[in-house]
Amino acid sequence: MEQHGNRKRFDPLAGKRGADSPSVDLILTGSVYFDIIFTGLADLPQKGTEVFSEGMGSCPGGVANQAIAASRLGLNTSLTAAFGDDGYGDANWTILSDQEHVDLSHSRRFDGWHSPVTVSLSVHKDRSMVSHCHPSPLTATELFGAKPPKALAAVVPVEAELEPWALTAQKQGTKLFGDVGWDPSGLWPEETLKSLEHFYAFMPNAAEAMAFTRTDDPWGALYSLADRVPVAVVTVGEQGAMAVDSETGEEEWVPALPVNAWDPTGAGDCFGAAFVMATVAGWRLADRLSFANLCASLSVQQVGGSLAAPGWGDIADWWHKMNGVREGVHKQWLRRYAYLEELVRDVPDEAVRRATATIAHHSDA
Repeated sequence: MEQHGNRKRFDPLAGKRGADSPSVDLILTGSVYFDIIFTGLADLPQKGTEVFSEGMGSCPGGVANQAIAASRLGLNTSLTAAFGDDGYGDANWTILSDQEHVDLSHSRRFDGWHSPVTVSLSVHKDRSMVSHCHPSPLTATELFGAKPPKALAAVVPVEAELEPWALTAQKQGTKLFGDVGWDPSGLWPEETLKSLEHFYAFMPNAAEAMAFTRTDDPWGALYSLADRVPVAVVTVGEQGAMAVDSETGEEEWVPALPVNAWDPTGAGDCFGAAFVMATVAGWRLADRLSFANLCASLSVQQVGGSLAAPGWGDIADWWHKMNGVREGVHKQWLRRYAYLEELVRDVPDEAVRRATATIAHHSDA
């Protein structure tokens, strides 16, 4: 059991670690934004008007969403990114390194470079964003130098041409988990998927999967992707997630947990981090999906993107709460999440829990 600040850090991989295990579990690269999040909006503001939100938060965003989610789930997470020398960069670096214990040894601060900033507006269980950013002064491959550290897994954007560092990592034995951003051009070139030959898993949402595969339903997209990559996952929002593991022959659909979503910012990143953690822990496919759904559902019930990501303390709290009401739908959840019972026995009361999403001295959320 490690200390995580003044909290105990639960390690779900403790039983699988050996003398030859890499020191890094997960590599992440990308842009770190400073997120300012407004929640509880009835509607987006119209031209020339002003609206007031019920709550707000501020926290690291972009790739930091997944870095914090993974670290809170016990993965030794290394993030490689550019940071500005401004106040936004100061806040992001401090929270990631000191509070969330994300390794930034391959990240760099750049003088005179403006940190990326996003304003996220949460309306009716969805969000709209306004961002300002400049290209990173160096690529991830340049930031790594000679080569990336050996790791169990890395989350990598699926692109026609992968960055050299990702190809090197894959050759070193790192499992590549693919994600993808929205294509504003609307082209979704199918040749992009050729790079999946380097990946262990691909985790798009339903809209992205259907656009890439030229299919008109998520199941069709899933089966098309399963022909290209060992583990294909398609998330379908409030309907949950579906996946095919061609290596084990498993095929699963797991519904989402019904929750009151307060802020959906970062939910997909929580899902991805949890799925990676459960995969490197060796869980069966249905449990990987249900655990990822659980972590995503816990995150949307709090304001604040990355800092709303649950830790093992939150997961243990949820499990104990479900056991306190063993009737109705709770009985179904207890059966679906029975694998958590043995895990949470070892989760201490002081385990990592969600932080307040604000840079103020007192949260306004």
